[in-house]
Amino acid sequence: MKTDFTKVKNIYIVCGRTDMRKGIDGLAALVQDSFELDPYSDAIFLFSGTSKDRYKCLYFDGDGFALLYKRLDQGRLQWPKNEQQVRNLSQQELRWLLEGLSIQQPKAITKSLKGVF
Repeated sequence: MKTDFTKVKNIYIVCGRTDMRKGIDGLAALVQDSFELDPYSDAIFLFSGTSKDRYKCLYFDGDGFALLYKRLDQGRLQWPKNEQQVRNLSQQELRWLLEGLSIQQPKAITKSLKGVF
């Protein structure tokens, strides 16, 4: 499976702590039952546990689910803490998160080409 995740329509982060023992079925049920989102949609769903040094990524590629599990050797993720929230991230916010930064960067310059040319 080779997928260009930069073309995925939505990136959702499940804030707070998720039980990292859950597999594909458990995470898909969480997405559907707790947050009323469609796990079969063109979306990536991100989950993290208490230690914040690992995350899981759930994605449906059209004929089945893929589950990516990553554990960081050094550092921790700046994972949002609100247990009852799921957020839609931009590609830039996803990069910040996976680089160990907060997804809220108040001093970041937002790229806008409107009116530049």
